[in-house]
Amino acid sequence: MIIRKINIFLALCLLVSPAWGVKVADITRISGQRSNVLTGMGLVVGLKGTGDGGKFAPAIRPLVSMLRKFNNNVEAAELVNAQNVAVVMLQATVPPQGAVNGDELDVYVMTMGGAKSLEGGRLYVTPMLGPTGLLAPNGLPFALSSGPITIENTAVPTVGVVKRGAIMEWDMPAHTIDNGRFTLILEPVAANWTTASTIAKMINDAENTAGETLAIAHSETAIEVIIPPGERQYPDSFISRVQRLPVPILPTEARVVINEKTGTLIVTGDVEISPVAISHKGLTIQTITPTPVPSPRFPTVTLKQTVAVDTTGQGGAKLRDLVDALDQLKVPASERITIVKELYKSGKLHAKLIIE
Repeated sequence: MIIRKINIFLALCLLVSPAWGVKVADITRISGQRSNVLTGMGLVVGLKGTGDGGKFAPAIRPLVSMLRKFNNNVEAAELVNAQNVAVVMLQATVPPQGAVNGDELDVYVMTMGGAKSLEGGRLYVTPMLGPTGLLAPNGLPFALSSGPITIENTAVPTVGVVKRGAIMEWDMPAHTIDNGRFTLILEPVAANWTTASTIAKMINDAENTAGETLAIAHSETAIEVIIPPGERQYPDSFISRVQRLPVPILPTEARVVINEKTGTLIVTGDVEISPVAISHKGLTIQTITPTPVPSPRFPTVTLKQTVAVDTTGQGGAKLRDLVDALDQLKVPASERITIVKELYKSGKLHAKLIIE
């Protein structure tokens, strides 16, 4: 009976899972998974007199070239009164996962000359070049762009977008695997040696069946992963397993992030404050002695212009405790930020301070 109870207890212990936080894929990306930019220069036509004007040669020259392709031997001087065309720069972003033939991307359109507005215009068919201004390996553009212009910000009508206006003509896949290995890049907010080392160990523990080290943390941000030889021809299953590994909740770096524009104060990790007394304009602590009873008639009121943090001198006060105290005192956000910044400058705030 005793042995049976012990076995039941052990079974229940095995069912209890540890406190897991996020998956590897949630806080990393694979090196090579990055966006790329396609660019081009084209013409927007059909404007209601808000174009560059017939005297703006950079717009008229491509217009003349376009018309001559259709056997219209027009001369630039004949277009001197043209007000319905504008020369524009184009930009489309290929997402981190890449793009293939037939995918459609948004194209942002920006005037280059004196055009006052792109409203009502239409982008004429324009080739899009690669990130370095080159054509695709087959000698053709990576994409072709065209379509009606949408003005997203009416206060800036010289910038618009053609929704899904660029159609890919050539594959631009993400190059993530190099010589049978790939590299996991930790997101900046999660990058530290503890997390990198933990992820490498988890990959080795979960996938290392041949006694070889498959994952090594080379830095706070990069973990190199070797794909087992038997899975290199079709590595998708291995990569998927690695990305789905759960990462335990680890102690985070002590950080204080301040956005002075919005008055936001974010405290992460266990931010410590050395023993300190704080006095600031408009800061008052009110205490009542004795402790108020349901209807005290004459309480003794003591006003203080100082906040004492860790009066015991034992150390270990937390910044969030101070923030809670300031919150109870209804100290404005701007003054809280000032106090925290002064604590950091005095060396009493033990954390990385990030001001956005």
